[in-house]
Amino acid sequence: MADKNVDRDALNALREVMEDGYPELLDTFLTDSESRLVELRDAADPKALSEVAHSFKGSASNMGAVRLAELCRQLESGAKDKSPTEIVKLVAEISVEFAEVRPVYENEKHHAHTH
Repeated sequence: MADKNVDRDALNALREVMEDGYPELLDTFLTDSESRLVELRDAADPKALSEVAHSFKGSASNMGAVRLAELCRQLESGAKDKSPTEIVKLVAEISVEFAEVRPVYENEKHHAHTH
């Protein structure tokens, strides 16, 4: 279950702070994450990779996606030192992790609209 990789308290706090803007915040996170995953796959050099990983880490951590944020942090800090193979593997892990937590956010979005 992906729930353990999402900090529910962080999400609840966000919901309270954002109120009506919460569904939109979830939407933006999902859309941004999608495009960041593409950027990670296409990144041509360690600097670009590191920058995308950095912004991805920030949004993941704001949204309570703890494991996703941690994987992005590893990529950000290791972009220069890892072999291309290791980077591909880490980017794949990030993709898988996002795919796993995504339903949690989709679900939140759905419920946010119905409350």
